[in-house]
Amino acid sequence: MSGRGIRLWLGLVTLALMLAALYMIFVYVPTEAEQGIVQRIFYFHVPCALVAFVAFALVAIAGVFYLWLGQQVWDDLGYAAAETGMVFCTLVLVTGSIWAKPIWGAWWTWDSRLTTTLILWLLYGGYLMLRAMAGDSEQGARFGAVVGIVAALDVPIVIVSVRLWRTIHPAVLVTRQGGHGLEDPRMVATLLVSLAAFTTLFIWILCLRFATLRMHTRLGALARSLALAEAAAQDS
Repeated sequence: MSGRGIRLWLGLVTLALMLAALYMIFVYVPTEAEQGIVQRIFYFHVPCALVAFVAFALVAIAGVFYLWLGQQVWDDLGYAAAETGMVFCTLVLVTGSIWAKPIWGAWWTWDSRLTTTLILWLLYGGYLMLRAMAGDSEQGARFGAVVGIVAALDVPIVIVSVRLWRTIHPAVLVTRQGGHGLEDPRMVATLLVSLAAFTTLFIWILCLRFATLRMHTRLGALARSLALAEAAAQDS
């Protein structure tokens, strides 16, 4: 099966999972007793956060391989993962603010997890600005790889922030008393389906962007080859 065919099927699977997730979030899962209906945004917020973490880890891994092997394919993969991760990280901040307003009474607080997540967003925003200004230069790609690796170090800090510092942010899946935060099996099932839906969405978007960057790389190489051939013909 061609890459285009794989992306088509992946898009269809993503659509099916998203429809199933939406049904479970708004119809199937029970309303949380304390927070009420606003808690349903949890099933968007948490999967987006986990997917963003995976995306930024992929940026770091691709950056290591690019610095090691110098192959453009790794730079393209890291760049695509950074752009896709930024989409989901932005959704994390937006959904978190929407959730915070009725629960905490404020759109934003300088809580440890919120602050470290914002830092993560700013770091990869800087990565994308660097790549945009550097263009297609090899030096820009190498600088970007280094920034992508260093910025990914904030991911584990975000994850453990609720345990490192005093925070009002919930631990989400496991409480500080050791009990599970999702008591109803329907909540667990809904979270798993939502996680599967957002994961396939991430993979689909990543594949589309990666294919676009690979095409850009090939066209750039072809343009350089034609320019060299034209210069050689003029010299002769």
